Amino acid sequence: MKHDVAGKKLSLVGSVSLGTGVMIGAGIFVLIGQVAELAGELFPLAFFFGACVTGFSAYSYVKFSSVYPSSGGVAKFLRKAYGPGTITGTFSLLMYVSMVIAESLVARTFGTYTLRLFDIESTSMFVPILAVILITLGYVINVAGNTIIETTATMTATIKILGIAVLAISGLVAGGFPSFKSATAVVGNDVSLGGFIAALALSILAYKGFTTITNQGGDIINPKRNIGRSIIFSVIICTFIYVALALSVAANLSVLEIIKSKDYALAEAARPVFGNWGLWFTVVLAIVATVSGLIASVFSASRLLAMLGKMKQVPGLNLSVGHPALIITVLLAILLAVLFDLTRIAAIGAIFYLIMDIAVHWNIACDYC
Repeated sequence: MKHDVAGKKLSLVGSVSLGTGVMIGAGIFVLIGQVAELAGELFPLAFFFGACVTGFSAYSYVKFSSVYPSSGGVAKFLRKAYGPGTITGTFSLLMYVSMVIAESLVARTFGTYTLRLFDIESTSMFVPILAVILITLGYVINVAGNTIIETTATMTATIKILGIAVLAISGLVAGGFPSFKSATAVVGNDVSLGGFIAALALSILAYKGFTTITNQGGDIINPKRNIGRSIIFSVIICTFIYVALALSVAANLSVLEIIKSKDYALAEAARPVFGNWGLWFTVVLAIVATVSGLIASVFSASRLLAMLGKMKQVPGLNLSVGHPALIITVLLAILLAVLFDLTRIAAIGAIFYLIMDIAVHWNIACDYC
C-alpha cells in the first residue's frame, strides 16, 4: 500500500511538527492543574524531572530507530526483539488501540472546547458531531499526501508553540519567577513526597507522544538519522514549553487557586496580562492543539496498522479502496468518539502503553547484559 499520493517525503521540520503535535495536545491545558494538586508548590519541578525520565526512555527508541527505521515503528522494534510471535502482535495491537483511543478523546475534547467559544452547553449531541467533523478533516488531510500533512502540521504546531510561549512569557513578566518558599516542607512530608512521585508519573504521560515519531520511518527523509533527531528535538521543545508554562502558572496563582480552576489554570494565569480575553486565548490554543494532535495521531496510527498488515501480525488489509489502514483507523476513532465516554478506557490504554514501553526498554537492557 502506498500512503503518500504526492510522493514527497517528510522533512525533519515536518517530522518534529508531527511529533510535537501529538505530544503537546489539549491535555497540557488541564494537566498542570492535576499535577499541582498532587505536588503542591513543587509542580514545575515535576515537569522538569518528568522530562529527565523521558530522556532515558527516549534513548531506547532513538537507538532502535537508528537501526530499524520503518513505518511500523514500535511494532518493528518488538518484532526484532521478540520475533514474529504472540508477544509482538499483542503489544503492537495494544499500542495501536491506545493510539485510536487517544484520537477519539482528542476529538471529543475539540468538541467540548469549541462549544465554549459559543457559550453552548456541552451536550451529548453536539460534542460527538464536532468530534466526527474533526476526525473526517484528519482523514482528508492525511489522504492528501505528505506535502499537505507537513504543511498543516508545521502551521498548527507553530501557532500552538508561539501561543503557549506568549502565555508562559507574559505570565512570568506579570508575576515574576516563583519563589518555592514551601519547598523544604513539601519534600520533608511523607504524604507530599508520595504526591510528588505521583505527579512525576503523571507528568511523564505528557511527553510520551514522542513514540509515535517512530512510525514515520517510511515517510521521512534519511530515516536512520532523522527519526532519532526528531525524537530528541520534540522532547527538548516540549520540556521548555511545559516547564515554562508551569513556572508561569506558579508565579501568578497559588496552589489552591490552581486546584480551584485546574481545568482553566492557564487562562487564570493569563488574566494579569490579558484580562478576560485570557480565557478566549487559551481556548483557541486548545482547539489548535486538538486539531494538530488529531492529524498527527491519525498519521502515526494508520502507518502502524499498515505495517502490522505487511508483517502479517494482523489479517491482510486488502480492501477494494485506497488507504485501507487509514480508513479503518478513522472509522474506529469515529465509532469510539460517538458511542463511548472514553475516560476509563483511556486509562486502561495508558497502562497497556506503559507495559509495551517496558517491553522495549527491557530488550535494550538485555543487549547490555
